[in-house]
Amino acid sequence: MPLSDTMYCAQQINIPPELPDILKNFTKAAIRTQPKDVLVWSAAYFSALSKGERLPVKDRLEMNVATQKTDTGLTPGLLKTLHKQLSAKQTCSREDLQKKWKGLCLPMDQLENLLSLGSFGPDIDWMEFFALGCSALGGTLMAALKYACEILTEDEDGGAARIPFHTFTELYTYLAVLDGDIPQDHRDMFLNSLQAQVELQHGMIKPLDFIHRDDMDPTSAGSSDFSRRTSRAE
Repeated sequence: MPLSDTMYCAQQINIPPELPDILKNFTKAAIRTQPKDVLVWSAAYFSALSKGERLPVKDRLEMNVATQKTDTGLTPGLLKTLHKQLSAKQTCSREDLQKKWKGLCLPMDQLENLLSLGSFGPDIDWMEFFALGCSALGGTLMAALKYACEILTEDEDGGAARIPFHTFTELYTYLAVLDGDIPQDHRDMFLNSLQAQVELQHGMIKPLDFIHRDDMDPTSAGSSDFSRRTSRAE
């Protein structure tokens, strides 16, 4: 049926007063996030908005530092967005993670690779998955922990990127155990070597405290099969 050619005057058109702000915020969010598929992302955006959920929006525009050959892979900004969406509870469902991942237009095969590496079931420990995401970004254990600090910190941009040491310990231990090449006494020695500096910083740790410790990171030499599988995940 053809559309009516009826003309309306300005007085007959009712524009909801909140519409301009909604569209303005949506446009700014799209520019910051730069989704690969605008329609898919828009559906996720307005679905989250209607439910009062965290929006699939990056904090700021970031340069293309995707971790795979195309420009569709996980980035620090996207992992931070996922963290804001899913970290409210200790666990999230596999279905919810898949939905949020898809809403950010990330490749599903990359997600399935990470889920397989972590041997996750229907319920996923979010911080464990987050650690794997950092490992996919960093390629080595120390680089992964540096990304974790930069994403989780409450410091201002360009600051020290401090996080609580207990969070650092949780992430390090999970990745080191999953790697399989780092013995228990090696892990204990590494964490103990950081304690003095952590105490001076009131229980906090920053990348400068550990990033130079390649002697404590077997993956830095590229010998770890786990590192190769998480790095450049596609």
